[in-house]
Amino acid sequence: MIIIPARLGSTRFPNKILADINGLPMVIKTAKAVEDIDEVLIATDSEYVVEICKSYGFNAVMTSTNHQSGTDRIYEAANTINLNDNDIVINIQADEPFIEKSVVKAVYDLTKLNANLDSIIMNSCYKIVDSHEADNPNIVKVVTSLNEKALYFSRSKIPYSRDHHLNEYKGHLGIYGFTMKSLRTFCSLPHAPLENIEKLEQLRALYSDYEIGMVVVETESFGIDTIEDLEKALKEHKV
Repeated sequence: MIIIPARLGSTRFPNKILADINGLPMVIKTAKAVEDIDEVLIATDSEYVVEICKSYGFNAVMTSTNHQSGTDRIYEAANTINLNDNDIVINIQADEPFIEKSVVKAVYDLTKLNANLDSIIMNSCYKIVDSHEADNPNIVKVVTSLNEKALYFSRSKIPYSRDHHLNEYKGHLGIYGFTMKSLRTFCSLPHAPLENIEKLEQLRALYSDYEIGMVVVETESFGIDTIEDLEKALKEHKV
């Protein structure tokens, strides 16, 4: 099951999930990009968004307006459809209208591979970015272990290159894979100080001594956080 959290409110870009992407609302463009991988469910806080999704043939459910993270929102949605503990749940942000199917499939496959490992609470992915891109705090950086487990995520440039020769960083993509069981565990964890400081919910897992499996992917997509991001994306993905 792919669940897309689609909160209508956005301080930097109001109503961005409904922004026009080549004739489609952004959330619908995102859903269409991944609908061949698994069934798609859209979790929103707006009846208006529910109706739009239904008009395009996608299932959507209302969720609370009080959720602090997209993962908390998808957990509420997952509970409404009574998934089994071993069912795979993929969390894809609604602001990824140009995400490639291969990227989501890589996270799906890794989640399935790690499904029986209780130490791994979630799975995600990263792409290689250069030093200039890594300067952008909206591109979250991750450092990983020998076995591709996340060691830390930050909006800062990590690892710090003391000799200033490093030009390869791991840029995290906000796609997460859970089993229903691990999603329930994650959402029961207390919020962590690091999570609040960096505004990165995945740090909740690391702070509580769980592991996050990672896989490297190739992608030209990026999350759309601002109107400028949208203009850039439309220019790069003209049809």
